[in-house]
Amino acid sequence: MIRALALALQLLTRLPVSAASQPPRPEELGLSVLCFPLVGLLIGALLAGLHTALWVIDPGVLAALVLSVWVLLTGGLHLDGLADTADAWIGGQGDRDRTLTIMKDPRSGPLAIIAIVLVLLNKFAALQMLLAGDARVILLLTPVLGRTFIVLLLATTPYVRTDGLGTPYARYLPRLSCGLLSLLVAAATVALLEWHGAVMLAALAALFIVLRHWLMTRLGGLTGDTLGAACELAETMALLVPALLID
Repeated sequence: MIRALALALQLLTRLPVSAASQPPRPEELGLSVLCFPLVGLLIGALLAGLHTALWVIDPGVLAALVLSVWVLLTGGLHLDGLADTADAWIGGQGDRDRTLTIMKDPRSGPLAIIAIVLVLLNKFAALQMLLAGDARVILLLTPVLGRTFIVLLLATTPYVRTDGLGTPYARYLPRLSCGLLSLLVAAATVALLEWHGAVMLAALAALFIVLRHWLMTRLGGLTGDTLGAACELAETMALLVPALLID
């Protein structure tokens, strides 16, 4: 399992992880999916620690710092997926093949920039409200929920590219274990946040249903870019809901 965690960290973060002498087998990549929420927990712990260390400064400044560290820890991986998905979704004009072709184009158009700005703006606004109080539990859980969202999509939705980066992850992941892990994360969310956590999970479930429907309707499944976009949207939702529920 240590090998699986190292592979997950290499994929999802820019944290220094020693590369193994042997390239990973597809089965190991599939198993590493189970460690995605654990990677999120590590990211969340670092963000919560930053909140604890700098809690006395202005919430707006702290929100900017937390968000910057958040992006740097992931190397903007999921934001890149969001950008490619936004470009392809609009530029594809409803055509599956055109959408997939645009998604592989490394160039970013104005729609990609707009999508990134809107997501970061919403994250910053929510963080600014939350960090005026004690937001350590929310900071801890949000990256976990975003990566659990990825796990659920991989476990329930076909992967459309036969040679994509995510192909071995989707083909060899242990689906039953993914389902049990998702239930564990949901239970922990409710235990830590009580009814706020239940509302958050309901909002994320609605987002999951809508996103999966769109993916199946347009593409017949998902790609690595759409998984990144889904993670960003799930994290944004997980921050916005408690911010909107503040008394």
